[in-house]
Amino acid sequence: MIRPADPAGDAATCAAIYRPHVHGPASFEEVAPGAAKMGERIARVMATHPWLVAEVDGEVVGFAYASPHRERAAYRWACDVAVYVDHGHRRCGVGRELYEALLPLLRERGFHVACAGITLPNDASVRLHQSLDFEPVGVYREIGWKAGAWRDVGWWQLRLGSAGGVPAEPLLPVRR
Repeated sequence: MIRPADPAGDAATCAAIYRPHVHGPASFEEVAPGAAKMGERIARVMATHPWLVAEVDGEVVGFAYASPHRERAAYRWACDVAVYVDHGHRRCGVGRELYEALLPLLRERGFHVACAGITLPNDASVRLHQSLDFEPVGVYREIGWKAGAWRDVGWWQLRLGSAGGVPAEPLLPVRR
């Protein structure tokens, strides 16, 4: 089951799912957020963008969210997306299901492009994004020092809206 996150009720589990990514090279954060900080993060993101969780047998096993791509006004039709899945549920389709629920919400809200940054190498994440029609658009070489090495971040994007025309304002905040 895919549903909107509950900042209070899902924070601890989302923090636990995210923690191993912080301790490895996938996330450029250096300190994993605890439940309180994750709850604040979920609430802040959900003020403008969706944050979804996936449940299996009543247990949260993954989450996906969108966030602003950049602060300058002309970027308001673009968003960044991310998905994180509990180690025991990877390669079971949870990440795909989360994105298949998230991306239509972004289209409905009027976003034009979704961007995904992937620390390289990460073949599983690259395959997931490309299977959903994200296209590679570039690589930031040696952009971050993490886990004892310089890390590259590849960028993929997916056009959510049709090409051309004058866009309508994105519908913000996202209502629950």
